[in-house]
Amino acid sequence: MKSCFFACLCLALPLAARADEGMWLFNDPPRALLRDRYHFDPSDAWLDHLRLASVRFNPGGSGSFVSADGLLISNHHVGADALQKLSTSEKNYVRDGFYARTPAQEIKCLDLELNVLESIEDVTARVNAAVAKDADPAAAFAARRGIIADIEKQSQEQTGLRADVVTLWQGGAYHLYRYKRYTDVRLVFAPEQQAAFYGGDPDNFEFPRYDLDICLFRAYEDGQPARPSEWLRFSPEGPRDGDLVFVSGNPGRTSRLLTVAELKDLRDQSLPFRLLMLRDREVLLEAWSARGGENARRAKEAVFGVKNSRKALDGRLAGLLSPGLMAGKEAAETQFKARLAGKPEWAEALAAYDRIAGAAKIMGDQSVKYNLIEGAAAFNCDSFGLARALLRASQERPKPNGRRLREYSDSGRASLELALFSAKPIYPDLECLTLADSLAFLAGELGADDPLTRRILAGKSPRERALELIDGTAVRDAAFRRKLYDGGAAAVDAARDPMIELARLIDPDARALRAVVEEQTEVRNQAHAAIARARNALEGSSGYPDATFTLRLAFGAVKGYEENGRPVPAFTTLDGLYARAAKMHNRPPFDLTPLWTSRKSKVNPGTPLNFVSADDIIGGNSGSPVVNRAGEFVGIIFDGNLQSLPWDYAYDDTEGRAISVDSAAILEALNTVFRAAPLARELTTGALAPQR
Repeated sequence: MKSCFFACLCLALPLAARADEGMWLFNDPPRALLRDRYHFDPSDAWLDHLRLASVRFNPGGSGSFVSADGLLISNHHVGADALQKLSTSEKNYVRDGFYARTPAQEIKCLDLELNVLESIEDVTARVNAAVAKDADPAAAFAARRGIIADIEKQSQEQTGLRADVVTLWQGGAYHLYRYKRYTDVRLVFAPEQQAAFYGGDPDNFEFPRYDLDICLFRAYEDGQPARPSEWLRFSPEGPRDGDLVFVSGNPGRTSRLLTVAELKDLRDQSLPFRLLMLRDREVLLEAWSARGGENARRAKEAVFGVKNSRKALDGRLAGLLSPGLMAGKEAAETQFKARLAGKPEWAEALAAYDRIAGAAKIMGDQSVKYNLIEGAAAFNCDSFGLARALLRASQERPKPNGRRLREYSDSGRASLELALFSAKPIYPDLECLTLADSLAFLAGELGADDPLTRRILAGKSPRERALELIDGTAVRDAAFRRKLYDGGAAAVDAARDPMIELARLIDPDARALRAVVEEQTEVRNQAHAAIARARNALEGSSGYPDATFTLRLAFGAVKGYEENGRPVPAFTTLDGLYARAAKMHNRPPFDLTPLWTSRKSKVNPGTPLNFVSADDIIGGNSGSPVVNRAGEFVGIIFDGNLQSLPWDYAYDDTEGRAISVDSAAILEALNTVFRAAPLARELTTGALAPQR
């Protein structure tokens, strides 16, 4: 049944939405679909309110302002990176949670950047005009990179806002996104991880769920709580079954517009390689964590990230291995090519498929080495990332802005420096462990006798080489990093730091690999742009591009589904949480924390805890607000079920669902379990209570 649905779905080109499909641009919302399907017509003011209340967590994830005093909410697993960096062996905020009863007790996060989308401008014509039609791929890429850097720098100088030119429709359009940045962000509240991630890995991507996956922060400006222009009013009741709800968040990446050749490359090369690497890291980190409590604390966030990614990629690979999905993609592509054939005006679009296939093959042939060297999978530790950033910053900054690697452009400098000079803890023992393992992985993939492998290992075993590098480097010292960064190439060269020298050793190979990918990406993007022009001419221009970790609007109904012949209701309740714990004999990861056990009698058992909806989401949507027709906060996305994982390639709401925490459960937990009534009051009133 599912394969048949996928085949039917994919026969329709991924231009027009089916069911509640769509990750829509805020500057091109699905007004007609909403009017026809739900009799709802969002006004410009409604859309602007939601856009300006939505927040992007720059390290990954989404959130939203929920009070006039800068209070914002996201997921515990989105905030876990900040929690981990603030934690010590004495205070484990990831495991034990945190609550600041007054603003004075709020803890400043070390390097968290939040972005609020202020405006969008279509700059497609300007970008394309800078690229000569007869330019070879290398020259075309250089010209495009140059004009994008110029646009971003000019915008930033004129507005003071972060400026990102975003590639949409795989090169069919370029939009300039302007963001207000918040870098003084303070932790307000986090539940214990056991409450946030109840059921652990066994329940991850499953439903029914019983998670309070929330984390609250406050943004500050000039030392005072920020006053965002828009924020979401908190609904005490949450949604009802059948309600239309909207999701405003930053989906990371989808691949729905890729050609069959590109999907096959993902299926046969990219995903299997990444899964092999993740499984290796998962075993390594779990074994190390089992050796002691402090080991487990230090590796906690890394273990969660690896497990979550591994399970997500397993689901995506399963989708690409579904005969129905691939057959539908192949049939849709064949049908569209048939419409182009024999028409001179669409010859470029028809030829584009072969150009994409050629580019995919070139990139696929070197993808393993690219991921290991330029992607740094062979050097899995923070120390290497910092060393490379110092080396490349010293090399790139003297160049004209438009000729630099993009991450070193003027428009990205503030974000680069925020990360580079972070005082986050870096643990040498964990660094040695992960670096040694990734060096061994490198040798296994390229071969121990490969010339590059031999140069990297320098006559030592992976473990010996890792110990030498980690013991010898000084890049974990933020003051040292600042000194080298300010001193430029002369200071970096004179330091003779072994980790920086490793980055220097591989840099020619890494840059050469990157140049090939960049050139072939230019080939692919030009080809996709030709296909997009033909598709728009033949099918109409309404639709949505693949996800790009930029703000999107999704919509759908709150509704259950049927799985293996049994109905799955749309909601779980707090009573269901206690029943689940009892059924599993309170054994980890289904155990309740002492707070939840001791206050059971006070909890309203019928309070909805988690719910599912047909909203179209993907990784990056974690923490996205769920709002009703009135624009009120009724929930927060924290996951999708297993059946939603192939949404990376094609949306199917037969069983696939987005999973959210209900706003009613958030208030009940704050008031009853955590006794954080002032915080709950701020959510319901939208204002910070006066401080005595």
